[in-house]
Amino acid sequence: MTPTDKQRVAMERLGIHAEAGDWCWIGKIPQPPADVLQAAGNPRLRPARLPPLSMIGMVLCAPFIPLLMLLRLLSAAEEAVKRSLDRKEEKEQRRAKEEEDKRRDAAIAQQDLDNVFDGNWHGNAGQFLLRWYSHSTHHERMLLATQEGIVLAAPPRRVSMGREKRMQVVARLPASEATLVDPFSGEFETSILLIRFRDGSWLRVDTEELRSDLHMYVLRQPLPDN
Repeated sequence: MTPTDKQRVAMERLGIHAEAGDWCWIGKIPQPPADVLQAAGNPRLRPARLPPLSMIGMVLCAPFIPLLMLLRLLSAAEEAVKRSLDRKEEKEQRRAKEEEDKRRDAAIAQQDLDNVFDGNWHGNAGQFLLRWYSHSTHHERMLLATQEGIVLAAPPRRVSMGREKRMQVVARLPASEATLVDPFSGEFETSILLIRFRDGSWLRVDTEELRSDLHMYVLRQPLPDN
C-alpha cells in the first residue's frame, strides 16, 4: 500500500517506516489516588495551555462567536426543514443511522470505553498514562503502527501550528508489550482505538479521522490465537 500524506510526513521527519498512522488524543486523565501519584513522582496530568499567540488569537476571534452561533442555528433549522421534506427511503436511512448510533453508544458504555483507560493505576496502561504528558505537553500524538510495535510522536511542548515540523518520538511500545485494537472489530465507524497491553489493561485513544488508516490497518491483521 502507498503511504498516506500523514505517514509520509512522519516517516520523513522521524526516519522510521510506518504501516499506518494518524494524529490522536486521549480523554481527560482522572485524578489518581494520592499514593499512586506520589509513587510516580507527581507527574503532569494535563496538557500545557495554549501558547500566548494562540490565546491572543482566541481573544481577537471572540467577537465573532455570536455570529458563528447564529450561523450554526440557521444551518440546523435548514437541516430540519430538509428532513421534513425527505422521501420515505431517506427517512428510513436516517432512522437506520440513528439506530446504529444508539447501538454504538450502548456498546461503548457496555465496555466502559467512555473512560480513558481501564481504571487500574497499577496496570501497564495506568502506569503509561501517568507518564503521558511527561513525554510531551502537547495535547495530541501522532500514533504510528510499525512492524516493531507502536510509536508515539509529538512536539516536546504544546504548539498551535506546525506540529508535524516539530514532532519527535516521545514513546515506543514494542509489539511484545502492547498492540492496537479496534474494540468493535469494524462493526461501527468510530474514532476509537485501544492500546492494549500484555497484562490486559488498555488505554483509549481517539483518532483524528473516523475509521482512520490505523483502523483499517488493525482490521487487516490476523486475529490472535486464543
